[in-house]
Amino acid sequence: MGFLRASLSALAAIMVLAAPVAAQPVKVGVIFPLSGGAGPQGQHLVKSIQTMASIINEQGGVLGRQIVIEARDDESTPAVGVSRANELISAGVSVIIEGWNSPVTLAMQPVISRAGILDITAISKADPILSGEGNPLAVRLNSSNTQDGAVIADYIANRLKAKRVAFLTQNDAYGNGAQASIEAELKKLNYAYEKVAEEKFPFTQADFRVALTNVRSANPDAVVAINASEGLGMPALIRQARQARVPGQLIAAVGTIAPSVIGVAGESSNGVVGADIYFPDVEPFMSNPVNRSYVARSQQQHRLMPDKFMALGAASLQVWAMAANELKTLDREKIANRIRGGTFRNTILGDMKFSPNGQLASRHYVFNIKDQKMVVEAK
Repeated sequence: MGFLRASLSALAAIMVLAAPVAAQPVKVGVIFPLSGGAGPQGQHLVKSIQTMASIINEQGGVLGRQIVIEARDDESTPAVGVSRANELISAGVSVIIEGWNSPVTLAMQPVISRAGILDITAISKADPILSGEGNPLAVRLNSSNTQDGAVIADYIANRLKAKRVAFLTQNDAYGNGAQASIEAELKKLNYAYEKVAEEKFPFTQADFRVALTNVRSANPDAVVAINASEGLGMPALIRQARQARVPGQLIAAVGTIAPSVIGVAGESSNGVVGADIYFPDVEPFMSNPVNRSYVARSQQQHRLMPDKFMALGAASLQVWAMAANELKTLDREKIANRIRGGTFRNTILGDMKFSPNGQLASRHYVFNIKDQKMVVEAK
């Protein structure tokens, strides 16, 4: 009997050893502001990336392994962002998707790069992000300040023909870079205009009454608002500009108006002009079956209609997974080199083409807010 029990125990042990071991999940780090002025947008971004992860997992995951999202709150603060990056590095993530505020991205880049982890910037716009100094293998999906500056300058010079221009600018790497790009592009167009006012403010500011009084007294034809605090700052700026009866066309910097901004600003948002690179229900996105599937899943899982930021977060994960599965590796350098200068077809953004420096090529659409909805202008 003892021999039989020993034999059965040995057989059981062999069977345990021979049983297939479930593949460990692939951890994907995500760092965005989940609190404060940009907290609502950051939370939506995380939900969107989780939606894309569920789609990819249903299709077999990455290298046959399921994706698990590890999300962290950078609190829109560079030092906190660095701390959260180190947490994810210690957690063993294979890639980090980050970036709402350019100063936070610029602070995190060298930390993530030194750890040998691929760093994909989804939103932050500052041009130095792709300089190669903080991360020689940088990848960014959102349009850059330079790309955006050309769009706003073209609108001011060729559509609005404004001669007196005022700026309300977030005083950091993003805001100052955005304004500099617009002015540089106006110069390239040889467009004669006068900068009649320039007001700077911190990211956390929500009271713009003094600044708007100064702008109003300058009697501008156009007022360019550059404010990345979409949960608090930009809606407040729009409302207060209307209350102060600031003259001229209010123009929002590219990518600073989302449905959530309009929802908070309400009727005050009507008449604001902006531009962006993604709308779920505008061609060529509306007829894209991959995008339609993603939009439907987002609404099913989170009851959210994706905005541009959500789409860029989801596309960041999608393009990384496509590269990893194609190359059959999670190696940071191999995947980065596949993305930089590469093309990816059948994504939620259509065919995605990256320049050699890691910047996604984008087409911009100018819109006007009417009845609290973004209406894209015909080309």
